[in-house]
Amino acid sequence: MRKIIALLLIAIATSSVASAQIGKAAAMKGKVEDGYDFWLYAPQQYFEQQDREFPVIIYLHGRGLCGRGLRHTDKYYTLEAIAMGREINSMVIAPQNPGGAWSPDRLNNILDWVLDNYRACHDSVYVIGMSLGGYGTMDFVGKYPEKIAAAMALCGGTTLKDVQGMGKLPFWILHGTADRAVNISESKKVVQALQAQHNDKLLRYDWLPGANHGRLARICYMKQTYEWLFAHSRATKPQVVNRDIIIDLDAMTGTYKGLRTRNKSAIPIVDDIK
Repeated sequence: MRKIIALLLIAIATSSVASAQIGKAAAMKGKVEDGYDFWLYAPQQYFEQQDREFPVIIYLHGRGLCGRGLRHTDKYYTLEAIAMGREINSMVIAPQNPGGAWSPDRLNNILDWVLDNYRACHDSVYVIGMSLGGYGTMDFVGKYPEKIAAAMALCGGTTLKDVQGMGKLPFWILHGTADRAVNISESKKVVQALQAQHNDKLLRYDWLPGANHGRLARICYMKQTYEWLFAHSRATKPQVVNRDIIIDLDAMTGTYKGLRTRNKSAIPIVDDIK
């Protein structure tokens, strides 16, 4: 039964680029007390299927995007992937970090607000982040593991002293061995700490040989990334982590195959997602 549910989630949340229908995004500024400004995206199905809830992906950007004011949607990798034709039938929360480390509490405030105000599925919340966003992913899921169905941290690390919360959900850590911006040791510390407490049953980790920091950005555009996330749900209380979906250097060579050229106007901007 769990495998059937997982397959249904994948079918709902992903499909071929050829049939992609882009939804809409709204700029949420000052909406959440003690939160961040953020983009909120909803797929076309959200507007067509009023009787169902949708998964939620939280995408956390890196240090280079920090600053005041929301950037255009094409600056946030998951949203840009959608604009290029990667169909991801999920809501997307893309917060804007003004500077410094991502705050797990502020992210949680945003998540709770979206769950309270939109048709978002509590059991299907996912997090992906790279670099500073990788740190934010680890910090957020480490503090609020009960909120997250699965997460993926790319070339990150953590500021948490206690990382054991990360062992409570399907969690995939990826890092390049040639990363000069964030040393791979930062990810390895987390893996080793979870292994030391025999708390790594739901952990996946991959060290990509020769990959530099920027190389891992491709993962945010890959079909396999979202298939893996959506293969997990809190509703099924996963006892194992999906290890069948592969993301390696060979898979990354085909990242952009079939995707459109970047298009800043591809995602329509609206006042609110209703």
